[in-house]
Amino acid sequence: MYNSDTPLRAELPSSKQLVRSTILAAISALVLLVAVVLPAEYGIDPTGIGRVLRMTEMGNIKQQLAAEAAADAAAATPATQSPAARTTPGMASANATQSPASAVVADAPKVEWRDEMPVTLSPGEGTEIKLTMVQGAKAQYSWVVEGGEVNFDTHGDAPGKSISYEKGRKVSSDEGVLEAAFTGNHGWYWRNRGQSNVKVILRTRGDYTNIKKMM
Repeated sequence: MYNSDTPLRAELPSSKQLVRSTILAAISALVLLVAVVLPAEYGIDPTGIGRVLRMTEMGNIKQQLAAEAAADAAAATPATQSPAARTTPGMASANATQSPASAVVADAPKVEWRDEMPVTLSPGEGTEIKLTMVQGAKAQYSWVVEGGEVNFDTHGDAPGKSISYEKGRKVSSDEGVLEAAFTGNHGWYWRNRGQSNVKVILRTRGDYTNIKKMM
């Protein structure tokens, strides 16, 4: 039986080479951790590379979805707080005990809207629509959900900046005026936590240059 030849001592890597290879591997792993893993998984972007590659937004959404799942799990326990106790100033009411009559979608306000964007969400699906606005610009909005309720987050982002204006759980409609805290993209993220498809219809008008669906 033939056995492979034992390598000569000269062919083996020296201790110095092994140490150098180990250091290079550690540095590469650290760079990947800081530049890719942290932005994509946790929304942490100390170098700014994640925002350029649009990975930071992915990480922020993952963290938001994880927080929503934890909140829904907590709400399913016997010690669930009343809707009034869960509501905070500046947040839309999340009344999980709405009567069927109050869940009926109201007619759109009698105003002339500039844009209308409908989007259908399957169970567990989320989507985001944003307006391009300059600092101090105001946009009037109204959105309704046909067929159920959604969790939502009204927020804004720009290079090096982010803000959350309002959040809500199990909400069927919302309206108001969105004022941009800084120049950038400002809008809404919705997620369907129900068991059937829902349709979100967003209507907007005001001081913005563009409206787009982000995902």
